Amino acid sequence: MVRAFEYPKKQQNTVKRYNDRGTYQLGPIHLVINNSPVVHVSFAPSPDDQFPAILPMIGVMASYEYPSSSIDEPFDCYLHGYVSSRLMRLARDSEKGLPVCISAPKVDGLVLSLTPNSHSYNYRSAVLQGYARPVEEVKEKVWAMEQITNKVVPDRWRNSRVPPDNVEMTSTMILRVQVETGSGKIRHGEPHDEAKDLDREDVTSSVWTGVVPVYETFGEPVPAATNKVKETPLYISSYAKEATISNREQALEAVRE
Repeated sequence: MVRAFEYPKKQQNTVKRYNDRGTYQLGPIHLVINNSPVVHVSFAPSPDDQFPAILPMIGVMASYEYPSSSIDEPFDCYLHGYVSSRLMRLARDSEKGLPVCISAPKVDGLVLSLTPNSHSYNYRSAVLQGYARPVEEVKEKVWAMEQITNKVVPDRWRNSRVPPDNVEMTSTMILRVQVETGSGKIRHGEPHDEAKDLDREDVTSSVWTGVVPVYETFGEPVPAATNKVKETPLYISSYAKEATISNREQALEAVRE
């Protein structure tokens, strides 16, 4: 049996509460990041700032050095942003790389119990810690831009006007986050009510319990006012339909223990 790659357990990433829901395997953690349209990136703006900063960004797990690696192998996290943004400037000025924390959640269901204290979500979440550095090599930068574009809609890169021109390349900055460690947390199943409530007929006969599945739905593509392509390309319409079906199946599967 082949052992799955795992992130090392350290003080900052060890799951303590409901630790049976925790995972350190690379595959499930990377999938949450790649399936989340937005990731949240936190960092310290400066020693003088009272609060940490946190930004919603587009991020993707990938390996430039080993592009054919599977999702459960070591990856970097690539982040896309404007060249003069504060995060990009701090990363550029940091010799060892800017320490960042990246998080992403996916909610699969509303878990409704007999008592408010036992309500929950079915969810998948991931947190990564690592060091962010600018991608300097042009080939890697273009490759990373392709990965990020195709995260939005698969195969979008080659079906758009590429490569980026000089203005686009200079105004865009890609950060490569070398991941030091990470963890995931997954909750699935039905409500878990306590015996003291389950034994009360007045409660069980009057309070509905169960799971409301939650999943991201993609609607019919709406052409832009300037669009001159008559038919919606199949790679767009197929993705919208298939992703919705897949998301729904994931949410329904999460109801099962």
